[in-house]
Amino acid sequence: MKTDKIDPKVYDLYDEYCHSQMTRREFFDRAAALAVVGGSGLVMAKALLPNYAEAQTISFTDERIKARYVEYDSPGGTSGKMRGYLVKPAGSGPFPAVIVIHENRGLNPHIEDVARRAAVEGFLALAPDGLAPIGGYPGNDDDGKVMQKSLDPKKLYTDLLNSARFLKGHEWSNGNLGATGFCYGGGVVNNFAVDLGTDLKAGVPFYGRSAASEDVPRIQAPLMIQYAENDNWVNALRDEYKMALEKHDKDFVMHIYEGTRHGFHNNSTPRYNEKQAKLAWERTIAFFKKHLG
Repeated sequence: MKTDKIDPKVYDLYDEYCHSQMTRREFFDRAAALAVVGGSGLVMAKALLPNYAEAQTISFTDERIKARYVEYDSPGGTSGKMRGYLVKPAGSGPFPAVIVIHENRGLNPHIEDVARRAAVEGFLALAPDGLAPIGGYPGNDDDGKVMQKSLDPKKLYTDLLNSARFLKGHEWSNGNLGATGFCYGGGVVNNFAVDLGTDLKAGVPFYGRSAASEDVPRIQAPLMIQYAENDNWVNALRDEYKMALEKHDKDFVMHIYEGTRHGFHNNSTPRYNEKQAKLAWERTIAFFKKHLG
């Protein structure tokens, strides 16, 4: 189904489904009850679910990269151990490094694909799975969302922070660390900028919650902050964040992508906006190449 055929009320319901503990069944039931233009709310709702197989852009067998899963220590985290998807560019390195932080459902195939995209551009990429200490991404987003919600948020964040430090110190890394993330992961990147100080050389959060205004003075890394135009939940704090960054003379740029919704970079669902996602990714890669070398 084409994106322009999906009623805005169904998009809004899908955003609520993604960001809450609403089950898939409840999402479908509520969509079916909506009065929509141009068809069935249930059909529209089903069209919004991700299709990861068709969305893959870089194969894990691509000759330009080498991908594998790695385990590493994570003191203070959920279990003391973590696991992530490490993708190395062809060649011996060392390489500038980029950590890719998932949404609120664990390390799904889309985020693994984003890590491969970064590696193709010459970055050593790590996509950690915050669900690894409790069994890992379960193979579907609904169960993954429930699993991630069950975790202690501080311990989950510690696991991701330890993942960034693991990547920075990896033998294939040149020590220049960048971070990008989406939705929940975008918020993590904003907080990485606070907590990693000069260890983070560049951050690119996509439609993530802002860092707290009182923490902004601690930010050292240059930031490229990517927003969807139609994203009320995230954008509610955008102006406050911008004012705090300007007040403390931080190095940042904000982009708002016209005609987009939350999740516009994710090409596995109809929220995807090909033109704007391409522009956002090109800007992201250029930003990392500028600041990470």
